[in-house]
Amino acid sequence: MTAAGPRDAPDVVDVVALGESMVTFLPTRPGRLADVPSFERGIGGAESNVACALAAAGHTTRWVSRVGADGFGDHLVEAIGGHGVDVSYVRRDPDRPTGVYFRTAGDRATDAHEVAYYRAGSAASAMTAAGVDLDAVRAGRVLHLSGVTAALSAGCLDLLRELTAPRPGRPLVSFDVNHRPGLWRDARGPEVLLDLARGADVVFVGDDEAREAWGLHGARAVREALPEPGTVVVKQGRGGAVAFDEDTDGLPCGDATGTATFVPAPSVDVVAAVGAGDAFAAGFLSATLRRLPVRDRLRHGHLMAAAALTAPGDLAPPPARDLADRLVALDGAAWGRLRLGPGWTQAGEGAEEEVRTP
Repeated sequence: MTAAGPRDAPDVVDVVALGESMVTFLPTRPGRLADVPSFERGIGGAESNVACALAAAGHTTRWVSRVGADGFGDHLVEAIGGHGVDVSYVRRDPDRPTGVYFRTAGDRATDAHEVAYYRAGSAASAMTAAGVDLDAVRAGRVLHLSGVTAALSAGCLDLLRELTAPRPGRPLVSFDVNHRPGLWRDARGPEVLLDLARGADVVFVGDDEAREAWGLHGARAVREALPEPGTVVVKQGRGGAVAFDEDTDGLPCGDATGTATFVPAPSVDVVAAVGAGDAFAAGFLSATLRRLPVRDRLRHGHLMAAAALTAPGDLAPPPARDLADRLVALDGAAWGRLRLGPGWTQAGEGAEEEVRTP
């Protein structure tokens, strides 16, 4: 990809994702961090994960961030660019390092799981509204952000407030709440995230996040707390997801929250419970860009999440579009019989029968 000159108008892409990515060190065997003798290098970052997944699904994407002028920064830019993402607007910081983190092989949701972050004072934490190319950030049909960025520094929070503020001609703003209590230095995190979500057009939040951050119980309570966004997606883990959308057909809510559509998640033989939330967002946004009905957006989100869950690491090849479209078109009973395991994304013709529970 060719980097744009300082006076060139940025190319318009389908999706721009802004946020920190870090070099990830994955253990070569299970065990405590204290006991693992060696690690394999990978990449991790909510926003760049979404950009990479969308690029693999055939969309044009751009990742905007800041990394150190170091070998880890080189690796991130090369690896993410290698997924087909435009990285020409990633800035290099000569004074601050690229963030890194180590994690154990277990499920992030278990108490036994360990993550050790080394991101304080990272290059990405120095992002500001004045320090990024806002024209390049806004030159997308969709701008994807997450609450992780808001927690990194005051400058990062101001940047997200700028990008979620109402303005003529802004792209569709997608916001994944991504509540990470350990990143916030004070108790204002939940309030800040709620305010940012209210400024977005599409919001993704887990029902567990909504309970922990805002004390909200149930998808309808989340929607009532977020009446402004056109679309609010409440993820319910293995149960499925609910989308409240003011422009699509669904089950009547009987109030001013818009229409509600619930789609159960297919059964998945989980290999690694990492990256599923980012993959779900990518699948939903891909279908949104294609102007598919909200039920199909949710199903595409579930299928992208299943691709991530059935492969190690944060990133996994998504199913080919024709395969995903055939699965999304199944009737309710057939969708309910789906069981997806390792390798399912590589299934060819007749895959509807291959991936279905006998």
